[in-house]
Amino acid sequence: MTSNKLKKIFLIAGDIFILYLSLYLALVIRYQANPSSEMWQQHLAPFSLIFTIWIIIFYISDLYNLNIAVSNLNFFKKTGKSLSIGVIITILFFYLVPDTIAPKTNLLIFIILFLGLFFAWRQIFNWALSSYLPQNKIAIIGQNQLSREIINIFNVRPHLGMKIAFILQPGEKDQKEINSVPIFSDIKDLKRLIKKKNINNIILASAPNSTELRETLFECLPLKINFLKLSDFYENISGRVPIDIISKMWFLENLNESNKRFFDINKRTFDIILSLLILIITFPLWIIISIIIKLESKGPIFFKQIRCGQKGERFKIIKFRTMKEDGNDYSPTAKKDKRITKFGNFLRKSRLDEIPQIINILSGDMSFIGPRPERPELIEKLEANIPFYKERMLVKPGITGWDQVCGEYHSPSVEDTIKKLQYDLFYIKNRSLLLELSIMLKTINTIFSRSGQ
Repeated sequence: MTSNKLKKIFLIAGDIFILYLSLYLALVIRYQANPSSEMWQQHLAPFSLIFTIWIIIFYISDLYNLNIAVSNLNFFKKTGKSLSIGVIITILFFYLVPDTIAPKTNLLIFIILFLGLFFAWRQIFNWALSSYLPQNKIAIIGQNQLSREIINIFNVRPHLGMKIAFILQPGEKDQKEINSVPIFSDIKDLKRLIKKKNINNIILASAPNSTELRETLFECLPLKINFLKLSDFYENISGRVPIDIISKMWFLENLNESNKRFFDINKRTFDIILSLLILIITFPLWIIISIIIKLESKGPIFFKQIRCGQKGERFKIIKFRTMKEDGNDYSPTAKKDKRITKFGNFLRKSRLDEIPQIINILSGDMSFIGPRPERPELIEKLEANIPFYKERMLVKPGITGWDQVCGEYHSPSVEDTIKKLQYDLFYIKNRSLLLELSIMLKTINTIFSRSGQ
């Protein structure tokens, strides 16, 4: 939602301000006086470059994800890791790049100041979101499993600044509330409740199915309220498309593929250039990895398997082999799979096993970013149990994708496959240069954190 984008921009702007404030205060403390114009300019240029790198690291580490509260242990872990990387890069920059300042004491003071100010600023930001900043007051018309899930999300994440004020369920008189959210049944009360609760947004769990409800909602237009479909609202806050409440009309209304032609041409050009560059840079690594694979276990260096690509066209995916050949039935990989070799586990965690797929990219079967390609026999089974599963093949499959950077481990179960499909449909609908860049940066974080599967 627009308000969440503004919050993220405000959060990034606050971090940038804290970086420069910490630098300024470090110079004041170090020299016991306001820095001169010449001294400030001397520090400004190199530190501005460093600060840009820090902000990128923060973004890759998911520190601008509003779902992560400042008091959350996950937040402290992500912050600690990103700050450690930032500090190491800063030290290397100042001590290895010639003709730059070498601010040993200044840098130490800056880091200490920034740590204190950064955590204080983030605490104030989250505190303000949950306690003082105006909240988006939301009413839901109708209820289903998805609307109940949204209520749970906002109950456990008050710092998101959204509150479900009430649910209107026409004809429902037995149930009084869900998780402390009151339920009203009389349509005639809607306009009064909207005014009383200062509602900003009305979420429609389904299309209004009565003339009275449609007329009442129409009469609420002068109240300057946003009317949103539940599917669109859920998509905005979760990054997933809820397949259980969408229909074929959703695809007709949202997948404007003719508008993506220019994007697809640019993406293909980028895929070819980056693939060739990676092939040249990593070629010595191919030799080392190949030798270790052959020494560790019997079998071929490369793993090849038939997968389905765009429009269901079949191709052979190529990876470095990470499993033992003996006794391998080639069933889908499970968590802590015993078939995976020690070196294979490292290759998977670091995503190095994916490098040979640049051959698939150069041949046009794959892209760097897109839904992961699946086996034909698995697709046939999943299509029979999951609605719209084959629609994930509207675009080229990728080495990495929106689902892979979502931060969740997904098993081969139907339940987890539905989640993966929800992420894939979100990507297909919203794919853009900005989303591609976001996925690429988050993939880099996954590689360096060795959190692949």
